[in-house]
Amino acid sequence: MAVVAVSILAIGVVRQSFPDTTGQLEIEGLTSSVSVHRDAQGVPTIYADNANDLFRSQGFVSAQDRFFEMDLRRHVTAGRLSELVGSAGIDSDKVIRAMGWRRVAEQELPKLAPETRQYLQAYADGVNAYIKKTESPEKMSLEYTVLARRNPGYRVEPWTPVDSLAWLKAMAWDLRGDYKDELARARLSRTTRSLKQVNLLYPPYPVDRNQPILSEQDWQPASAQSDQAASPAPAALKALRTADGSDAIDSALASVEAVPVSLGRGDGIGSNSWVVSGSRTTTGKPLLANDPHLALSIPGIWGQVNLQCRTLSAACPFQVSGFTFSGLPGVVIGHNDKVAWGMTNLGPDVTDFYLEQVSGDTYLRDGDNVRVTKRQEVIKVAGGADVPLTVRSTVHGPILSDVVPSIDAAGDRSVVRGAPQSNRYAVSLAWTALTPGTTADAIFALNRATNWADFRKAAALFSVPSQNLVYADTAGHIGYQAPGKIPVRRSATPGAAPGFWPSPGWDSQWDWKGYVPFDDLPNSFDPAEGFVVTANQAVTASPTPFLTSEWDYGFRAQRIRTLLAATPKVSPETMSQIQGDTRNTYAPELVERLLSVQVDDFTAQAQRLLRDWDGSQPNDKSRDAASAAYYNAVWKYLLQYTFDELPPDIAPDGGSRWMVVMEQLLKDPKNDWWDDKTTPGVTEGSGEILKRALVEARLDLARELGKVPATWRWGRLHQLDLKHQVMGADGVPEIVQNLFNRNDIELGGGNSIVNANSWNASKPGYDVTNGPSMRMVVDLGNLDASRWVNSTGQSGHAYDDHYADQIDAWAANETFAWPFSQAAVRDATDDELTLVPPSPAPAP
Repeated sequence: MAVVAVSILAIGVVRQSFPDTTGQLEIEGLTSSVSVHRDAQGVPTIYADNANDLFRSQGFVSAQDRFFEMDLRRHVTAGRLSELVGSAGIDSDKVIRAMGWRRVAEQELPKLAPETRQYLQAYADGVNAYIKKTESPEKMSLEYTVLARRNPGYRVEPWTPVDSLAWLKAMAWDLRGDYKDELARARLSRTTRSLKQVNLLYPPYPVDRNQPILSEQDWQPASAQSDQAASPAPAALKALRTADGSDAIDSALASVEAVPVSLGRGDGIGSNSWVVSGSRTTTGKPLLANDPHLALSIPGIWGQVNLQCRTLSAACPFQVSGFTFSGLPGVVIGHNDKVAWGMTNLGPDVTDFYLEQVSGDTYLRDGDNVRVTKRQEVIKVAGGADVPLTVRSTVHGPILSDVVPSIDAAGDRSVVRGAPQSNRYAVSLAWTALTPGTTADAIFALNRATNWADFRKAAALFSVPSQNLVYADTAGHIGYQAPGKIPVRRSATPGAAPGFWPSPGWDSQWDWKGYVPFDDLPNSFDPAEGFVVTANQAVTASPTPFLTSEWDYGFRAQRIRTLLAATPKVSPETMSQIQGDTRNTYAPELVERLLSVQVDDFTAQAQRLLRDWDGSQPNDKSRDAASAAYYNAVWKYLLQYTFDELPPDIAPDGGSRWMVVMEQLLKDPKNDWWDDKTTPGVTEGSGEILKRALVEARLDLARELGKVPATWRWGRLHQLDLKHQVMGADGVPEIVQNLFNRNDIELGGGNSIVNANSWNASKPGYDVTNGPSMRMVVDLGNLDASRWVNSTGQSGHAYDDHYADQIDAWAANETFAWPFSQAAVRDATDDELTLVPPSPAPAP
């Protein structure tokens, strides 16, 4: 009986935060009745008579489904995570406070359009109506019940428009480009390797092999592709190879790595999106597909919503449906009644590190001593003492070398791209997102766009993060636009890509010279080819305007192009099938070399799996799945043995860049990278390293999957654990983790594959680290025939029916109906909730 009583109590605790999805609720601030229809996956369609009621209701419904996630996000972006989770949040709080994400959001709010501020406030009012209706944090979400032991008496603060805006800074941080490789190149340049050997690790984009987003016909290049392998000035190289230079670069990298990952970043992380003209489709109208590749957790990064003004008007111009972030009003990716859009990360170089010559409270600037800007912050810690923080800034941005102990020495002893000095040095960060922008305006402008001209006006407002935007409309048009604030900067090497190395902050010639004008950013309307594919590859073959040097190397994009070109008429089903494609198009090239290596009989049993294999990496019991398991193990060990001298944090992760690097090295079998420096007196070439990789991979999989290669399966190695950002982390009791996490999900696909379930070759195992965070296919001929799926579910409440109910479909590349019209929504409705204004108080 006691066990039964405990179980009933536990069920009651879990279920007390589940939302009301039927009946009627009074919501403060509403001016008229609002209907909330939820389908079989719990996705809400909200009908309202005016825009304020629409977004107020979206705020209320978002809070019903995912309030803890919203509260967590606002604590992270404000540098107040420690108030919620305790001392584990201190380092990230320090760095985010130093950058001042929330301070920038506060400056941004009054600069936005009046209607944007109005919608943000209405959304906040809806969230606050939910907070007021809920008696305690424990009744808002199970997470608060668990955290109450460490943080008793926690009180939920009212939601504000700035809470919504600050999340855009987390978006921009995770989707910026180049920062890590800028520091990695600087670190490597100090080693005994020549700059030529270092530059081999950063090859130019292979334009001849993998086509950029826009061809020369669509966007005329100003000149040929530049050689992105820039070199630092001789004095800089000398400084980098000192202990002082080494410390500076190591410290700067440690500072930015202290920020928690919200969306996901790294080589091989990106997205797919493409659009096909009606002349090439079975429907006669455009089709648009999108699947952003981000960090995978539970709840998933996206929520789904359908926002409907009952009658379209200038005062209520929204009939828009798609994916959005919890805590942010409107729709980020999706379609309205006329226009659909998708996004992939452009990966722009929007950050630069500056070394500052600091003496006391001043720093050197063009020969003058300029006073450092200071401000004081206090970090409050649940269950611990307050942590004071002094934030210092220069004209370039916050001084990150002050923030955490591991980087405090960074500025003491390093100079790059300039002559060494004897002063104390500090490391500052310039980043476009630290200037107030208009991305929130862009979201609402996209939501109400009705044609290409409207779409481009909305894109012009998209400040950060810069995204590849694809477009389609019901009139039959398609297009592409690159938006965003992209700095104009000087390059150390004439003709080479700028932004490759940290810059001397004391010399203003290295400052940004402004931003690329929007009209100079690449775009295309109704291209002759009849489709546009964006998968993080180079935008154009032209070096101008300079966008970044850190493209994805285009294997995914080229595979999508190949599949589209091979299909005379593309159907919606074909679009979805392409999203699930598991072909590794680089593998056959390497396999040809691997099959030429002579190995012992035991290894040869596995090597034979590679014969007649086309590179497919499915999650099934086929021979291809066994071949994929062995190939990826060989790839992992090949990278480890070839680049064994690289530090662990910049070791090859196996993404597209490393495929191009290996492609070049295989043409040079005596290159110095092949040599194992741990075997003095022996100089290895490519043959020895290829053989080692084949042998070690065979031994590894025999231990992991058994001795018979034919029984191996890629999915048994390549699994996803969906972890809750707080409750699922290491150090949390296993019984709590099990409440929130969903583990051991077998997946196909892999690095630089369209079904991009990425894994990191520099880490133990083959676990999935990032992947398609959602998938959608929009049919502009019949919007109700569009399809979508989320990576987890609509709800953020553990054990709610919709917490994890989309996982199986997502893993199998299956999708759900996406009702849009009133008739389709009505047919799909499982639950209906009516929100009404409060009843008038009775007369005294």
